[in-house]
Amino acid sequence: MKKLFETLRNINKIEELRNRILYTLGIILIYRLGSYITLPGVDPNMLANLQSQGSSGLMGLLNMFSGGAFSNASIFALGIMPYISASIVIQLLGMAIPYFQRLQREGESGRRKINQITRYLTVIIVALQAPGYIANIVSQLPSEAITPFSAAVTTPPLFFWVSSTIILIAGTLFVMWLGEKITDKGIGNGISLIIMIGIIARLPSSLVQEFVSKMSAVGGGLVYFLVELVILIFVILFTILLVQGTRRVPIQYAKRIVGNKQYGGVRQYLPLKVNSAGVMPIIFAQAIMFLPITLVGFAQSESLSGFAAAFADYTGFWYNLTFFVMIIAFTYFYTAITINPNQMAEDLKKNGGFIPGIKPGKKTADYLDNILSRITLPGSIFLGVIAIMPAFAQIAGVNSGFAQFYGGTSLLILVGVVLDTLQQIESYLLMRHYDGLTKSGRIKGRSSTFNM
Repeated sequence: MKKLFETLRNINKIEELRNRILYTLGIILIYRLGSYITLPGVDPNMLANLQSQGSSGLMGLLNMFSGGAFSNASIFALGIMPYISASIVIQLLGMAIPYFQRLQREGESGRRKINQITRYLTVIIVALQAPGYIANIVSQLPSEAITPFSAAVTTPPLFFWVSSTIILIAGTLFVMWLGEKITDKGIGNGISLIIMIGIIARLPSSLVQEFVSKMSAVGGGLVYFLVELVILIFVILFTILLVQGTRRVPIQYAKRIVGNKQYGGVRQYLPLKVNSAGVMPIIFAQAIMFLPITLVGFAQSESLSGFAAAFADYTGFWYNLTFFVMIIAFTYFYTAITINPNQMAEDLKKNGGFIPGIKPGKKTADYLDNILSRITLPGSIFLGVIAIMPAFAQIAGVNSGFAQFYGGTSLLILVGVVLDTLQQIESYLLMRHYDGLTKSGRIKGRSSTFNM
């Protein structure tokens, strides 16, 4: 506790760091207030059906990432996820299309161009998603909930659809702008922080609901609730180990003498991540696992409905087994397309570096590829275990809202973003010759061990 208060005093002494933290908190407050502002024309007192829909399943995940804005019919209902989707699309295009590969190699100017294209694609994605969200509101809410229209009007006029679509597009762009402001003038990665705040905003209510359910006559009592919290802490620690885990490969740099100065001749280490793919395998696998649920709505066949129903059960054996295997496969796939051992070997050779006992060039590339394959296997298995932990939590009696914090995308994002933010704060402290946040070692943030 003494260390904590000393760290807070040191943070307060650094004016730039203090201002950045306060600026970040102010932006987060604006985002949270906006998530409670409903769309014009929607009665906020009649959202029970929509909020019930956002308590589980696919809608529950979307609602969690938006911090409850989805079930509030908020102007920020679609949140930052369209921007994340656009970023993923651009990232995948950069692996297959030469134009985007060229932009990635052009440095700052290429990055600005990619960001501009990502924003345009975000607008297109929101424009496609917004009518679907509005149609869902109209179907879930009673006709009198659309306040400008009488109860006899079952279909809102075109003006409501157009205005709501424009507002949802503007809301997503505004949230994206808030994230960029945090990155520029605040602390941490703005987009990641907004996603984390949306997730963590659901924690207090989920925790209270779980406590109330466990204190009921058939809930198991206080001891059962405390056991759940202890297990949650162990899962969080396990996730931190996965995020921070690396395999260090020794690198020797050859000696070079230029004039009277000697360069190289030192040994360094190349850190290879145990989980190089980050949270992306879970996102890809989860998107595919939602397809059977979508097909149920369009199919009349009982066999197809039965097949889809088996994969719609989040706690079912076949759903979790398939989900687990797909995460392992996607982890290898995403690691293969994001890390190029040939390029790493070529860069080492250009800089006069080599791995002791391994010939430069192809031998080095094969050696690095072999190490990546070996450390990716346990990393992918651990990632799969974390992904299906919420299902085990629900089977054990944890309510669906609180169970989401036992693993999956939400826990990985929370751990990664928190470590990334703490790493930046620690960097400011160390630059001003203050003690860091930990007594020994350095915090490894998402920039070095976590990709989203």
